[in-house]
Amino acid sequence: MLVRKRSAALAIMVCAVLAGGGAALAGLGQPSPWQFGMQQSATPVMDNIIWFHDFLLYIITAIVGFVLVLLLVVMVRFNARSHPTPSRTTHNTLLEVAWTTIPIVILLVIAVPSFKLLFFELIPPPAELTVKATGKQWYWTYGYPDNGGFEFDSNLVKDEELKQDQPRLLTADTEMVVPVNKNVHVLTTGADVIHSFAVPSFGIKIDSIPGRINETWFKATREGVYHGQCSELCGRNHAFMPIVVRVLSEQAFAAWVEEAKKKYAAKEAAPINLAAGNAFSAVIILPQ
Repeated sequence: MLVRKRSAALAIMVCAVLAGGGAALAGLGQPSPWQFGMQQSATPVMDNIIWFHDFLLYIITAIVGFVLVLLLVVMVRFNARSHPTPSRTTHNTLLEVAWTTIPIVILLVIAVPSFKLLFFELIPPPAELTVKATGKQWYWTYGYPDNGGFEFDSNLVKDEELKQDQPRLLTADTEMVVPVNKNVHVLTTGADVIHSFAVPSFGIKIDSIPGRINETWFKATREGVYHGQCSELCGRNHAFMPIVVRVLSEQAFAAWVEEAKKKYAAKEAAPINLAAGNAFSAVIILPQ
């Protein structure tokens, strides 16, 4: 009875997964219901990550299949009933050379594209735009040093304020905006504790550490809205630190920059006159 119940539950789960297959393949820049695998790629880095992932999957599948075949052969041909007299073989030079060299060759085949991808991620091309992302408890601050140095905060949109097409816990009230097909360098740091700047569709994830500036880069090849979030446990509201990147055309981005300069321009604080109007009073306590 228990086996039947488990089989029925497994069948229901498989049917549900197959029914949601259409949704699993849809969506860009955010997770989809019943999604398999990674989010759709929007950068060359993520293209390479997905290729390498699939490449490793083929190798792993071949190894698992080969080991499974060996196990089945051993179970069928060398059990006590079909092979009552066990072999006395202790050495086989060809076999020993093969099971030593073949894994080495497999590791080399994996290592070459692995290091190539690693260098592609870690050595950024010349920057065409620089954005500074500062992680704070529990929101992000974005700065544009190449465009006047304006900054703005990006906070989570509460559930009751979400629009119909906005994903829960992944929507921010202000978005990081970048142009399409431009090399964007992201300089990130933490203001209090360690955070992590991560956008899955861009293939980037890097720690934001207080007192240190880390760098990553991406080149978005499609316009749209891409969602990420802090990926380092940073305290009570860690789950409420969304990252939203809007990719615009070059003309639309230039227009946004001009508008943002006016909206987010830092206003210099007026100097405080301590003597005027007795606005402040000070008490000095001298040691006895």
